Amino acid sequence: MSLITITSGIGCGDAHVARRLSEIFQFEVYDDKRIQEEALALGISPEELDEFNKKAPGLLDRLLRLKPQTYLELMESVIYNISGKDDGVILGHGAAFLLRDFGCAFHVLIHSSISSRVDYLVAQHEMTADAARKLIEKTDDERRGFMRYAFRMDWDDPSLYDVVINRDKLGLEGAIQLITAGREVDAIQACSLASLESMERLSLAKRVEAAIIKNCLNPGNYHVFVPEEGIVYLTGIINPLESKDKLIDYVKAVPGVKEVSTDLQTERIHDI
Repeated sequence: MSLITITSGIGCGDAHVARRLSEIFQFEVYDDKRIQEEALALGISPEELDEFNKKAPGLLDRLLRLKPQTYLELMESVIYNISGKDDGVILGHGAAFLLRDFGCAFHVLIHSSISSRVDYLVAQHEMTADAARKLIEKTDDERRGFMRYAFRMDWDDPSLYDVVINRDKLGLEGAIQLITAGREVDAIQACSLASLESMERLSLAKRVEAAIIKNCLNPGNYHVFVPEEGIVYLTGIINPLESKDKLIDYVKAVPGVKEVSTDLQTERIHDI
């Protein structure tokens, strides 16, 4: 089992590369639409999402611009969940950063010059060169700013990736060949059981957090730990208006939870 993450700016041809890789290896492509479907399938719907039309395209881009913390929470849950599945390729959405310590992932950065990206957008989307350039500058600024905000990292840092591809020189087919060869390296194929178990625990913790956010009055009062598979340890302060038994029921209803332990203190209500 292994994942490929592809990070690039708009107009670098990453979607084309991902589609070709999916044909070669017969695995899933997690693009914007597919990741959005995964998020909704997990039942992740914090109150902040209620302001958006979840079925409309571009939900994730709007979240990134308007509610970056909600976007980050969503991506953590979805990306960690995807990491426990079969092989696949994840396009963008901070996957390379979220999975930087996951030994089963092969991280790729596709780089291309601004002029080449402009030409690509003009050809693929019938945009004017001026509109394409403005779109590139806008999306680059937004995504670069988010990566610094969320991870304190620069997405242009080559040390974050296993391979950096110059699309201007290699072209899209050359990029596909290089990624295909890189994925077959023994070190990438040797995905450790410890890495998988670690990501499964992270995924479960995020699903539990999502359930708490959805059902509790003060979700920020709780802290979730998953020390081993299926075991959830819940600490924090419980509001007197909330039921501890109901809270435990919410957690137990999350797929994958086998046992719940708690260390909860009741919040004091002070007289005014």
